[in-house]
Parts: sequence; structure tokens; C-alpha cells
Amino acid sequence: MILQQQLQFELKGRSTINITDDVAKIVSASGITTGTCHVFVQHTSASLMICENADPDVRRDLETFMQHIVPDGDAMFLHQDEGPDDMSAHIRTVLTNPDLVVPVSNGKCALGIWQGTLMGTSHASPAASCDRDSTR
Repeated sequence: MILQQQLQFELKGRSTINITDDVAKIVSASGITTGTCHVFVQHTSASLMICENADPDVRRDLETFMQHIVPDGDAMFLHQDEGPDDMSAHIRTVLTNPDLVVPVSNGKCALGIWQGTLMGTSHASPAASCDRDSTR
């Protein structure tokens, strides 16, 4: 059985949100007991991650790390159509991926006890951020 459903989220500026429960509700309601759940975000500067979700410091540390390896406004980046964070936002998406696959077991997402599904947008400024992201 195949089921496809679209979710919409609003993110303003660089941030991450926990979408674990949103995805889990769809999986639970689907009637699928064993398989996989593919989640995809349709935006060039947004991404998905399965990550530790119990401590908010993890998300802050991820942002610190990304800022270190892909700084906004670096002179090596030519693409800055939406501002100095434009190319760094695209690179962050490439590094973290716009999709992921979650195993489904016994009708539930089979994540580890400390794992969560996070969606993030990588543009620092709210004006350049995506205001509607979709997961499928």
C-alpha cells in the first residue's frame, strides 16, 4: 500500500522545528504496519534530519557547527541572489538533505528513544526564508 500526504509548516528565519509527531500521526492513521516512510521537503534551502531531540542544546550546537563550516557571506560564494546567506543556506541543505526515510514497524515510526525528525530552514533572514515548506 502507498499513501502520500502533504504537510505544511511555517518557519521564519533560520530555525528548526520538531515534526516527529506530525509524521507519526500520518503513519499511524495510514494503516501501514511494516515498511518505510519517506519524508521530503520541497525547498532549496530547507532540510530534514533525524537527530537527538531531548536536549535543545543539540539544535544550538548544530547551528554553531554549521556557522563554523559554512559561514554566511563568505567571499568564496558567488550566488547571493537572496542575500549573504543564500549560498550558505543551499550548502547546508546539501549537507543535511531534503529527504529522509523512517522505518515503520508495528504501525509506528521506529525511531530510537532519543531520536526526533527535525525540519529546518537555513536562511537567516525571515524575508528570505521559506514561509511554507511541504513534506511528502
